[in-house]
Amino acid sequence: MSDGNWTRRKFLAATAVLPPALAWHFKPDKAPSFPAGFLWGAATSAYQIEGAADAPGKGLSVWDEFVTRPGVIADGQTGARACDFYHLYAHDIALMRALGLKAFRFSLAWARILPNGTGTVHQSGLDFYQHLVDALLEAGIEPIATLFHWDTPLALERRSGWQSRQMADWFADYAALAARSLGDRVRTWLTINEPRSFIGGGYVAGVQAPGLRLDRKAALNAAHVVLLAHGRAVQALRANAKQPLRIGLPNDISPALPWEDADPTAALEATFASSPEHFTAAHWWDENAWWFDPVYRGTYPAATLEALGPDAPAIAAGDMAVIHQPLDFLGANVYSGRYLHRPWPPGYPETANGWPITPEALYWAPRWLYERYHLPIFITENGCARRDSPSLDGGVHDPQRADFIARYLDALARAARAGTPIVGYLHWSLLDNFEWQDGYTQRFGLVYVDFTTLRRTPKTSAHASARYFTP
Repeated sequence: MSDGNWTRRKFLAATAVLPPALAWHFKPDKAPSFPAGFLWGAATSAYQIEGAADAPGKGLSVWDEFVTRPGVIADGQTGARACDFYHLYAHDIALMRALGLKAFRFSLAWARILPNGTGTVHQSGLDFYQHLVDALLEAGIEPIATLFHWDTPLALERRSGWQSRQMADWFADYAALAARSLGDRVRTWLTINEPRSFIGGGYVAGVQAPGLRLDRKAALNAAHVVLLAHGRAVQALRANAKQPLRIGLPNDISPALPWEDADPTAALEATFASSPEHFTAAHWWDENAWWFDPVYRGTYPAATLEALGPDAPAIAAGDMAVIHQPLDFLGANVYSGRYLHRPWPPGYPETANGWPITPEALYWAPRWLYERYHLPIFITENGCARRDSPSLDGGVHDPQRADFIARYLDALARAARAGTPIVGYLHWSLLDNFEWQDGYTQRFGLVYVDFTTLRRTPKTSAHASARYFTP
């Protein structure tokens, strides 16, 4: 173990699925039904759960460096150990199996495999993912691999990183290596998690790694390189895998929502509206069409692109064709929406980190994404932050999360009944983890993690959700 204090026996003794008597008796209506083959599971990312940041041979990522800066993380913590999934993954897979999960989304730590981001392969880092995939398959759990979840190798960031077009080449080489190494067993792949949030948080607002505050022109160029890297990675995955793959891009979307029984047309239009005026606002990167249209239609919104003038990204010949690669599904990370022209009523329910609870977002977003882009929808993230803590009976009771899951899945089932093809649903997250600039102050997991002892305790929401995972 990374801290030298834990033995396998102690960990097994501390980690167990709670007996049914301790599970909160959440008994709403019958669980909504989804088609056969529907992927039920949970999602994670490497820096947020793996730990082992100082494992021999591993390279540094931008997050390894960013967390050392004073005042950038809410509680002054780091992800250096996190959940220590790197050492405890076998036990966590046993928990997944006991809870009935059928799929597990994880990300590869680029710098764990290629310490400098390119060049020499660190074999033991690659072996970790080989062993993880084998263990998941042995447990009957489908592995879903994300190539990149925000942890850019620091060596590449120091060579201009996503501000350089060469990053698309480096990323394609990394994707080819991943496909050659894991593509015979991993069928479902995701390229770059949430390009919009990744650029907005790390390169515009500066609140996430690498902590830059670029002007609009530089940020739009970096965003264009990210989308170009996505397209190059899709090509590399397909060219180097030993079996046909299912590939998607997990992008976040917060749809505009119609209020109660209002005509949804205006909300639909607002969800994908693109205007030059919006790009003068403080949070211009929140626009949906700018991030979705290039990937699924092969074009940026034309009027906005023209109006940006000299701030528009530098688009070389052939770029849009590369970005517009054929995909097998549309990945969507959906947490909440916003009501159109409507303030939040006093006391409106929200999560612990202040996100409004809007279950209908999981009805409207999939429907509108499918109608606009004509691909099956895969909910690659959905979940809520709560301030969970153990009770006297030893359990971690989180009825509000269980209620959140039930309401959102009911909305998703209604979308499916309305004709939207839904590939699957992945809950964020399997484990409480390092939640970026919020450190360990926000808990999203189905499984409670004591970050001092590393003890895992499945929450009552995990037991309540088992009826979905094992329909």
